[in-house]
Amino acid sequence: MVDLESFIISKFNSAYIGDDGACIDGYCYSMDSFFEDVHFKREWMNMKQIGRKAMLVNISDAIAMNAKPLFALVSLSLPSDITKEEIDDLSNSMQMCAKEFGCEIIGGDTISGNKIDISITIIAKSDNPLFRVGLKEGFMLAYTGVLGESKKDLDSLFAGKKIESNSKFYEPVLRGDFIKKSREFLACGMDISDGLFCDSNKLLDINNLGLELIADISDEIGTSGEEYEMIIGFDKANLTKVEQVAKETNTPLVIFGVIKNNDFRFACKNHHFKSELFTF
Repeated sequence: MVDLESFIISKFNSAYIGDDGACIDGYCYSMDSFFEDVHFKREWMNMKQIGRKAMLVNISDAIAMNAKPLFALVSLSLPSDITKEEIDDLSNSMQMCAKEFGCEIIGGDTISGNKIDISITIIAKSDNPLFRVGLKEGFMLAYTGVLGESKKDLDSLFAGKKIESNSKFYEPVLRGDFIKKSREFLACGMDISDGLFCDSNKLLDINNLGLELIADISDEIGTSGEEYEMIIGFDKANLTKVEQVAKETNTPLVIFGVIKNNDFRFACKNHHFKSELFTF
C-alpha cells in the first residue's frame, strides 16, 4: 500500500524529484517546512531556537548534496499575538544562522496565521553533487554521528522535562566538512530526517537493492528522526579513505550494512500524515 507522501510525490512528473534537492545546471534547490505543533511546540523552544533550527534543517539538504548554500527565500506565517521583540529574535536568528554558512536571505513572504509556520527555500551551488542513486552490490552503508539523542530528548519534552540547550533536538550537527572532503570517495548519500530505518529504506528503494546488516541497530537509534546526520554509501575499496576523512573531521562513523541484491527493508512507518506530533 502506497503511503500518502509517496502518493503525492508521484503526482509530480519530473526527473529532478527524488533527492534532498533538485540539481539543475550546477544549482541545487531545496525546501523544507518547520511548523508549530508539527515539528515543535512553542513551550519547548524560544524564538531564537525556532529560527535557528528552521534554517539548519533547510541548509542540511544542501549540505547532504555537497552543495554550498548561497541564497534563501523565507515564508513566515505568524500569529497575531506575536510581539515585535519575538519577531526580532526569530528573524535575527535565521539571518545569523544563514550567515554562518555563507547564505543570504534574499526575500520571501509573510502572512497572518494561527501558528508559527516557516517554509524556507535554499538555493545552493555544487560542482559535484551527491545524489541518492549510485549504490551497487557489495558497497557499504554507513551513518555519521551518534544517533538516538533527538528521540530521547523529544520523549523528555513530552514528559514535561527540560533538555540541555545544546541538544541535537535544538541544534542539529551538519557534516558539511566531512561530505566535502569525502565526496570523491562516496557513491551516494542523504541526510537523516525521518530516522535511520526509514531513510535507509528510501536509499534502497531508489537503487532497487537490499541490505545485509553487519551491525546491531536498536529501535532507539533506528527510529530517531530529526537527526540530520548523514547516510552514505561507498565502494568497499574506499573504506580506508572514508574512515580517514572521518577521523580528520572528527566525524563519528558507523558502518552498518553491505548492499545486496535482495529485498531487505527495515520495519518503518511513515509519520508524515499522522495526527500525533513527531510520530517516529
